[in-house]
Amino acid sequence: MIPASQHFLCTGPAHSARRIALCVLGLLFGLFALRPVWAAEAPPLVLGIFPNTTAKQIVETYRPLANALEKTLQRRVEIYSAPNFKSFVDRTRQGEYDLLLTAPHFAWLARQDAGYRPLFKYAEPVRGLLVVKSSSSYREVDALRGRTIAIPDPLAVIVLALQAELAENGLNSGSDFRTLNADTHVNAAMQVVKGRADAAMVGQLPFLLFPPEVRRQLHVLLETPPLSSLTYLTHPRIREADVQAIRKGLLAFAATAEGQAFLKKGGFGGFSPLNGNELNAFRPYALQTQKMLQGAQ
Repeated sequence: MIPASQHFLCTGPAHSARRIALCVLGLLFGLFALRPVWAAEAPPLVLGIFPNTTAKQIVETYRPLANALEKTLQRRVEIYSAPNFKSFVDRTRQGEYDLLLTAPHFAWLARQDAGYRPLFKYAEPVRGLLVVKSSSSYREVDALRGRTIAIPDPLAVIVLALQAELAENGLNSGSDFRTLNADTHVNAAMQVVKGRADAAMVGQLPFLLFPPEVRRQLHVLLETPPLSSLTYLTHPRIREADVQAIRKGLLAFAATAEGQAFLKKGGFGGFSPLNGNELNAFRPYALQTQKMLQGAQ
């Protein structure tokens, strides 16, 4: 909608060519006046979001954050992801994302392969959850021996962590239980709800975003120890001044009512500083993932 001050009367009898031309110019001026000045001055900042939820959920969740960054940076912020974890890792390696939000073991790979620089992590640690249907009889891990467990992706850090937990309980993937790749966390959970799998491995953060009616049908059978949450990194091509502006923008967003709602809804807790040494704890998972990726090529 054009502001009232930019409305021009362009209808009526006997308009001269000059008047029509002036009206058209006036309307164009009004439209361009509504566009942010930065739209033509800087390329958009590409925000790459780890695909641990659906594309619709990613956009709905992160659009408020992107809007806040646009105001701080005075440039458009576009949200991108990938259809699966492997594609996301490949695109990260190719440097397609300016600002990256990814899992900690993928963050280690991003730093090693493409030089991404750690910025923040979500303050609230996450856990991997092994869930079964609430109405099922499964209340002990050993009851899943010989059963099928749905997973969001073999490369997910919560899958690697939960498989390690199950191995400590004497259950190994392939020999003691089968896995069903459901592509996303919510799809993995729905395999349980619909009776297509006996259990599912899901992340705590995606679990919190499940519709309430889905969560009510799930019982948590096992959870991992706390894991570092999703991590923000910047590509090395981003100037230091812009990195500091992004840092400032994220912290300012967290202090707003909208930012608080964003953090509460996702169970993120807040933004916490992250250094490279912290990522080193995920080196074993990162190397395991790297080996799996090479085997898939």
